[in-house]
Amino acid sequence: MADEQPPATPEGATPAGAAAPAKAKPPLKKKGLAGAGDANIWRYSRRDFFSLAGWGSIFVFAAVMLGGSLRFMFPRVLYEPSTKFKAGLPGEYPPDSVSEKYKKSHRVWICRQEDGGFYALIAICTHLGCTPRWLETEHKFKCPCHGSGFRFSGINFEGPAPRPLERAEITLAEDGQLLIQKAIKFRYELGEWGKPGSVLYV
Repeated sequence: MADEQPPATPEGATPAGAAAPAKAKPPLKKKGLAGAGDANIWRYSRRDFFSLAGWGSIFVFAAVMLGGSLRFMFPRVLYEPSTKFKAGLPGEYPPDSVSEKYKKSHRVWICRQEDGGFYALIAICTHLGCTPRWLETEHKFKCPCHGSGFRFSGINFEGPAPRPLERAEITLAEDGQLLIQKAIKFRYELGEWGKPGSVLYV
């Protein structure tokens, strides 16, 4: 009898009695990396998150402290015009006139009476602080806010203003110019318009 050969095994099948080949293990993923579909985006644990948050807080606090220290070295200063200024020579002002030359820069009118006396009225309404206007044709000061009226002397006569305008000190400087000092004020209702500095005769 001819030698019998074992039946052929189909391609890819495991012969009987032979051990099955071990399955290939999937490649290990690198710790901390996501799958290929995540484009290798780092994944952080809760511990990593709180660690970063803590360091971030420290850096922010340090930056705020540094900024505050630098700001302290450069204090905020409000520069205001001086309360004292020169207003020119007396001859520049005709009698019975009001000069608005320094109204915008210093809120002061320079007034000259018919007898030659000078006084400086502060251009602040005694009602609510608006800036009155000098009406040459009516020879009076008129507040545009609430209608208060003041005579050439500064005394109130209409509207809600409770008292006359205030006067600033006016003297003569060494060079012969009028010297106005807004920090020193004179109030009519207190009887101060007769004090030295409330009016100047040259």
